Amino acid sequence: MNIDLSGKSALVTGSTEGIGFAIARGLHEAGAQVVLNGRSEAKVDAAVARLGGVARGRAIDLGTAEGAAELVAAEPAFDIVVNNLGIFQPSDFFETDDAVWERHWNINVMSGVRLARAYLPGMGQRGWGRMLFLGSESGFNIPADMIHYGVSKTADVALARGLAKRMAGTGVTVNSILPGPTLSEGVAEMLKDEVAAGKTLEQAGVDFVKAHRPSSIIGRPATVEEVANMAVYIASPLASATTGAALRVDGGVIEFII
Repeated sequence: MNIDLSGKSALVTGSTEGIGFAIARGLHEAGAQVVLNGRSEAKVDAAVARLGGVARGRAIDLGTAEGAAELVAAEPAFDIVVNNLGIFQPSDFFETDDAVWERHWNINVMSGVRLARAYLPGMGQRGWGRMLFLGSESGFNIPADMIHYGVSKTADVALARGLAKRMAGTGVTVNSILPGPTLSEGVAEMLKDEVAAGKTLEQAGVDFVKAHRPSSIIGRPATVEEVANMAVYIASPLASATTGAALRVDGGVIEFII
């Protein structure tokens, strides 16, 4: 299988590290001209330098309507948009105030809504495009300690499905990807106390999965590259018959077979 994205332009939001950077790197290696995004100029510049080539960056906060408008004004068209930007914050439901809900909703959901509204019409007019949303297995297995996060990820999956229907017949596909526990920088930060106590990061990840995601079939976290591989395929012309799908890279955590 040869994935060739030469001549395609791609935006990956929240892509200075973790899954987002791995997706950006995968698209870049397949020949796409990639724009990385983050809020910090320094982190964006560092990520662009790591990627090299013709990659460029936009340090813009896409968790706001103003940030989305700024990006669209600077970058009016893309062939591929990966809505990876997202946050998570463990918090008991009864202690989670409106501000936390609104922050997760704006960053995890509305950032994608705004970019879809801006970029999908142009993709449709050109007769080709790929839009991806990073959901999560938590959108199906709603975590009791992060209900607000799970709800936002369920919304991402629903948004992708609805947009796929809206873009029917245009040559544009819209899908969501559902990672499970993944050894990104964010998860490494969450496990730092166990690592400080003497465990390797990999072993701490395995212990976390066994304790908190016991339905995992692979029994370990995924790597960011394993998630990125799915995204790069779905972004390619080879995936033209896949749209409206919620594609699992969850290690078998979700307990159903379809």
